Amino acid sequence: MTERSEARDRAIRAILPVAARDGWNWGSIRAGLRAAGEDPALAESHFPTGPVGAVLAWIDLLNREMEASAAAEAVTALRVPQRIRRVVELRLIAMAPHKAALRRALALLALPWNAPQGLRATAGAVDAMWHAAGDSSADFSWYTRRATLAGIYTSTVAWWLRDSDPSIYSAMQFLDRRLAELSRLQRLRRKRPAVAA
Repeated sequence: MTERSEARDRAIRAILPVAARDGWNWGSIRAGLRAAGEDPALAESHFPTGPVGAVLAWIDLLNREMEASAAAEAVTALRVPQRIRRVVELRLIAMAPHKAALRRALALLALPWNAPQGLRATAGAVDAMWHAAGDSSADFSWYTRRATLAGIYTSTVAWWLRDSDPSIYSAMQFLDRRLAELSRLQRLRRKRPAVAA
């Protein structure tokens, strides 16, 4: 679990425009702290694991903000497919002003030595989305739901990052196609006759 504090959240928000321009590095962290009115010398105190830790702190902040937005909208009153669509949309809306920072963050997490943190970040984001959608499963479906959403979410983000347009319109169209394909597959599985032993 990432350590949390209001000071770190403020620092992350201030780092984002710097990271969009200069990447996620110690210089960006110190510049963000300075912009947030904090001593840049506190960089290692706030982010002891460095730029990767700052990226993970941002992802954690996105998770919390998305869950709060979903709760405020009573997303759980929707049908499950609409819940998932909405929580992904809420996340994209939150990331849209920081698309360049996201691109640089994902490039950092894609480095081979950062791959484990990248996988944990994706798993945490997907778990937060299902939590925001009201999932309370405790059986095997807990894993299958998260694995399925991980594939849909990461492909949607990859589609969205193809260009510099901050709009999420095309990404939502892509997401709708993926969700429609998933729905068709699920219907086919339900209709498939059982194989005799």
